[in-house]
Amino acid sequence: MPTINEGRHAGEHVASEANGTRSRGVVTIASGQNLEPGTVLGKVTASGKYVALAPAASDGSEAAAAVLYGHVDATTADRPGVVHLRDAELKGFALAWPSGITTNQKNTALGQLVALGLIAR
Repeated sequence: MPTINEGRHAGEHVASEANGTRSRGVVTIASGQNLEPGTVLGKVTASGKYVALAPAASDGSEAAAAVLYGHVDATTADRPGVVHLRDAELKGFALAWPSGITTNQKNTALGQLVALGLIAR
C-alpha cells in the first residue's frame, strides 16, 4: 500500500481567534517563496512585504510579525496572503519554522508573537 504524505492545511495551526476577521489581515508575500500554512513570517522593513522568518537577517524579517493562514505560492511573483496579525491562540506544534532555527531564536520569535497577541499553546 503506498504511503501518502499530506501537507499542512489552511488554518490547522489555529486554536482560537477573535470574532469575524479581527485576527486576520491580507498582506503581500514577497516573491521567491512557496510557503505552507502556519509559517511564521517576518516583515521586510524597506518593502513592507512578508517573508518566512529569517532570524539571522537584519532587514526586519528577523522579527516575527505574523503567521500565514493558508498556502501561498509566490515563487514567481508577489502574492496576497491571509495572515494572523493579532488576537489568536495558535497550536505551537503546527507552526512552521525555518530550518536550523535555534531554541533561543524560536523563543525570541514566540515572545514577539505574544507581543502581537498571537499566543502559541
